[in-house]
Amino acid sequence: MHLVRNSLRFASRKYWKPIADHLKKVYQAPTVQAAEQRFDEFAKEWEPIYPAMIAMWRRSWGEFTPFLDYPLEIRKLIYTTNGIESLNARFRQATRRRGHFPNEQSALKVM
Repeated sequence: MHLVRNSLRFASRKYWKPIADHLKKVYQAPTVQAAEQRFDEFAKEWEPIYPAMIAMWRRSWGEFTPFLDYPLEIRKLIYTTNGIESLNARFRQATRRRGHFPNEQSALKVM
């Protein structure tokens, strides 16, 4: 999940596990209301240390909550398998190795 990954960028490595564990309670909440309550608990603990991380979550909350409308089983699929990201990573890897291409056709051959 992008929000969790981005959250860890704000934190010291020694806090990654407790932050990720706490955020897991938020994105695995059964309802939006439960997620809000769990986020409030998370914010109460971590905002004094990482206010920018909490601010990022508050800014993104409206984009995050539609995710909670899906059943838990579907949510797990969404945040554990991201085929598009995998495909894009492979494209980037292939193009970095080659540098530049003389034309579009040669680039498509690599893909």
